Amino acid sequence: MTAALPATGHPVPVPDDSRALIRNPVLTGFHPDPSLLRVGPDYYLATSTFEWLPGVTLHHSRDLVHWEPLGGALTEERLLDLVGVPDSGGVWAPCLSFADGLFHLVYSDVKSLAGAFKDVHNYVVTAPAPTGPWSDPVPVAGHGFDPSLFHDTGPDGTGRSWLLWLEWDHRPGHDPFAGILLQEWDRAARGLRGPVHRVFTGTGLGRTEGPHLYRRDGWYYLVTAEGGTSWEHAVTVARSRDVTGPYTPDPAGPLLTSAGDEHLALQKAGHGSLVETPDGDWYLAHLTARPLTPLGACVLGRETAIQKVRWTDEGWPVVEGDAGAGRPAVHVPAPVSPARPATVPGVPRAASPAGLPGPEWMTLRRHPDPRWLTSAPRSGGLRLYGEESLSSRHRQSLVARRQQHERFRFETTVSFAPAAPQQMAGLVHFYNAGLWHYAHITRDQRLGRVLRQAVCDHGRYSETAAPVPVPDEGPLRLRLTGLGGEAAFSWWDARTDTWSPLGPALDATRLSDEHATVGDADGHFSSWGFTGAFVGLCAQDLTGARLPADFTDLRYQGCDDER
Repeated sequence: MTAALPATGHPVPVPDDSRALIRNPVLTGFHPDPSLLRVGPDYYLATSTFEWLPGVTLHHSRDLVHWEPLGGALTEERLLDLVGVPDSGGVWAPCLSFADGLFHLVYSDVKSLAGAFKDVHNYVVTAPAPTGPWSDPVPVAGHGFDPSLFHDTGPDGTGRSWLLWLEWDHRPGHDPFAGILLQEWDRAARGLRGPVHRVFTGTGLGRTEGPHLYRRDGWYYLVTAEGGTSWEHAVTVARSRDVTGPYTPDPAGPLLTSAGDEHLALQKAGHGSLVETPDGDWYLAHLTARPLTPLGACVLGRETAIQKVRWTDEGWPVVEGDAGAGRPAVHVPAPVSPARPATVPGVPRAASPAGLPGPEWMTLRRHPDPRWLTSAPRSGGLRLYGEESLSSRHRQSLVARRQQHERFRFETTVSFAPAAPQQMAGLVHFYNAGLWHYAHITRDQRLGRVLRQAVCDHGRYSETAAPVPVPDEGPLRLRLTGLGGEAAFSWWDARTDTWSPLGPALDATRLSDEHATVGDADGHFSSWGFTGAFVGLCAQDLTGARLPADFTDLRYQGCDDER
């Protein structure tokens, strides 16, 4: 059974009893590195977007169960310029916080990441609402990544704010994850001041990153990600009576990890952030992934899940999972809430960038602009002006949305009249500039207008079947069907009134973090995979003529799951 994804922009449904369950992951598909914030009755999640725009995806909830997409925060070039950034570069690990009536957003813009060095620009912006308008970015310390802000503004707090980040050390013989640094952030002056403190160098798990700081019962709690971003990933906690440390890790070990149990449904559990409900309960948002097979490919990328947290008599947080303490659960008790109306007022969404059909749609490395993306005349669909190839990291004409189901169907009607083989337009199943599957309309000198099925695997281009001649004029309907580890393109042949395969089914596990990451036994990586698969529309014109393609009747349907 399939069902269209729910419409967005409507009031968020709220259960009318206290027995509701959080069903993990709460954000399916590529939504890693969650930063969870509560302001009054409203919860917000901010997640990483890497090379995709708008930067930093935002969601809103009133109950931690139902989440409504608000769009992206960084919608302008003045806030974020990603042209030319490498695959899995761009926006890493945002942190959303609130003080002085303003939302504060801290984020990294990673310009290079392979090899020994990480070239990173870190910024702070503020806004009166989570959807903006956001102030001009203020650059902050850039010798590391994963910055976050902590505002010590509680009844017994100092009113001061602190910036935390990971220091990266490129030198041979040194741990590149050199420790968590802390420096005071002057909210009024919008700048750093005072000494830099190295407050934590991690536990034996290593690769300490993703810091978030909290205050509870006179203790400062430092939550970090450790163990790397794959199967050994974890959330660890350390605490101190003084904000500048020293911080002592929890003797019980990680707050959360999936490591060592390949049969858990939620793997790669790590990179967490805490929130307290109005009733004094605590929850942890964290990234996770769901492999198709034990420790196999995660075709949906890294997703966001939420766990219930209790505090021990000794003052340490504990996650009680289905498989024991410290293990992620698929079903989690939601906060107990009094009876409420069937709906609650929605928080205003960020305006979808011009030309995009909704908040779930994104562009690659460059913001929407009428020079390459407009409404199609008369049809009301999308018009893309063909530009650079799918292997480009600069000026692609590509509009896409996350794949959010292992089994799905995505289709559209394409109107395109190519005059040369260098002019292409169609449906793409996309991971990054070196990993994609592409069904496209183009021109063949002998056959005329044709459909081709192409594969790019770590930059190696191939075509999996002979080109299919199609009528020389008129629109064509294309479909991409996902079947877990496989995906297949087809087209509607009006001559036979049937869907016809364009070529053989393709290996969808190729479009995964696991396949994208390439390293050697010494730990040197030439490429990373931190994102997830997208389904999208694109057009290329390598002749320079910028031939347009029109796309209408977009449909994405995902199979209902039974979580």
